[in-house]
Amino acid sequence: MRSFLFVIWLYGGMAVVGITCLPTLLLPRKFAIGAIRFYAQYIRVGLRLLCGIKVELRGHQHIPQGPVLIAGKHQAMLDVFIPFILFSDPAIILKRELLWYPALGWYALKTKMIPIDRAGTSKTLKKMLREAKARTEQGRQVLIYPEGTRQPAGAAPDYKSAGVTALYNQLEVPVVPLATNSGLCWKPRGMVRKPGLVVYQALPPIPAGLNRKEMFVRLQSELETASDALLDEGLAAQGRTRADLNT
Repeated sequence: MRSFLFVIWLYGGMAVVGITCLPTLLLPRKFAIGAIRFYAQYIRVGLRLLCGIKVELRGHQHIPQGPVLIAGKHQAMLDVFIPFILFSDPAIILKRELLWYPALGWYALKTKMIPIDRAGTSKTLKKMLREAKARTEQGRQVLIYPEGTRQPAGAAPDYKSAGVTALYNQLEVPVVPLATNSGLCWKPRGMVRKPGLVVYQALPPIPAGLNRKEMFVRLQSELETASDALLDEGLAAQGRTRADLNT
């Protein structure tokens, strides 16, 4: 029942905030970013009140000023919204189908997110790189999920190197790995939300200028190590073990 009430909270709030904040679409971009940030906090409050899920943000001290590339672990829909609280002006690389969603698509266009065709072609990659470069030149943070799609908590990693290494080479900025255990409480699919602790942790940045392969190996190692530690912390808070992940 609590999960059902949260679904109403989630999508009802999306409609209300989306409509109420429509005037921000006519104002400078920062106002629309502010509307998304408000909605992200609204989701966070709803999770605590309705589902017994505490969302904790860590690692603010590791986020450099100015443009960076963020590479995040992706386990839940929540991952799309929390970066608007943790980072000052993120531009998220997302599947272009999201642009067709009412409200969500409008704000994604206004705030200049980076939609891509997940089928992937060389033309798609060039377009992504061009738009990402433009965002970093504006001082923004570009966020990519190297696994491409949501993975269950505890699943074997499935990183794709092409996108994140091409961005690293093109943008010439540090990479901030963003670890999480969000899938422990909010599974990739379905409406059930389990009480517990969700943590998003920004890790120390990987400097610009490394060999692309070296960067990718380091990114995957650090992101998986931190996310696994958060998973164990979240399981302990629930009184569960990894053997219980599929239950």
